[in-house]
Amino acid sequence: MTNPKNTAFFRRDGDWLVGNDSARGPWSEHHCHAGPVAAVVAGAAEQAVPDKQLVRVTASFFRPVPMSGFVVSVEIPRNGRVASTTRITLTDRDGKVVVSAECLLLETIATIPVDATHIAGPNIDEATPGKFGVQDVFHGKPFFGNCVEIAYPPGENGDPGPTTIWMRTPAIIQGEVASPFQRLCPLADCANGYSRNSEFTRISCVNPDLTISAFRLPESDWIAGKGHSIWQSNGLGLTEATLFDESGAVGSALQTLVLRSIKN
Repeated sequence: MTNPKNTAFFRRDGDWLVGNDSARGPWSEHHCHAGPVAAVVAGAAEQAVPDKQLVRVTASFFRPVPMSGFVVSVEIPRNGRVASTTRITLTDRDGKVVVSAECLLLETIATIPVDATHIAGPNIDEATPGKFGVQDVFHGKPFFGNCVEIAYPPGENGDPGPTTIWMRTPAIIQGEVASPFQRLCPLADCANGYSRNSEFTRISCVNPDLTISAFRLPESDWIAGKGHSIWQSNGLGLTEATLFDESGAVGSALQTLVLRSIKN
């Protein structure tokens, strides 16, 4: 399978990060998909505390993140010997905070005498290229789902329901190399889409938060997710996904869902 030929999700314009077509979400032509945004958060945390490994990002999306641009600010509330935390804030051009995230970074050591747990995942060599399951968007612009590479394990095709999917994405920021944790983020935020309970032509499914945890950093460009969603008639739901690289499980993703009927 060939590398993606599409552009990076974002480009720098001074202090601002501006969205390219690949960063656009499905709901509005003016707003970003949250997966690439989470990757920006992860990169900011890693740059702020370079001597530790990022193991968790918990992002709250207060408002839609504008394609027109946002700035990133970083605080380090705690910087201990073993554990550090960062608070990442994204602010739009009107001065409004659109995303606030808490990140945990931990000290790692070269080796420890334990029997490491291994959870096998799908085999990329058995996967078949396909389209991202969500193709019905509410605008006519190119968006995230058109700009990533997708492959499915045998028996999967992107239909609604619990699903396993492989994804490979372009760079996060134009001209910059994405870190392994950053490569997890776009797929992590897609779990509610590829494991949706029905098509989004009937129900909108927005996640106001995203938590990504990684006990091991991925070592491959292709990342897989095995997700399932729980939808409830009170308009709430939850999506959980296990994340894999080509060698096995690396972590998990969790999304709280807000469900609403779509009036045609």
